[in-house]
Amino acid sequence: MICVIYRSPKREQTYLYIEKKGDFSRIPEELLKAFGQPQLSMMLSLAERKKLANADIEKVKEALSEQGFYLQVPPPVESLINEHLAATKL
Repeated sequence: MICVIYRSPKREQTYLYIEKKGDFSRIPEELLKAFGQPQLSMMLSLAERKKLANADIEKVKEALSEQGFYLQVPPPVESLINEHLAATKL
């Protein structure tokens, strides 16, 4: 399975995985508006990989098969105050 990965110009570390280059027909219109004009990042074969850097490869494959796309968003930013409270156990 080949997938094409686009990055969002509006949201840092946000990527859209699709099956065919330039085919955004299965992407909800509201998602595309929020994502911005997709910028080609790379193409890769999921069949030749066991894992991806920031996404679960099995979830990506499943999403591509079922809905035609996978949206990768950045991990949540830990609150510094929460880290401090946990460290000091207040």
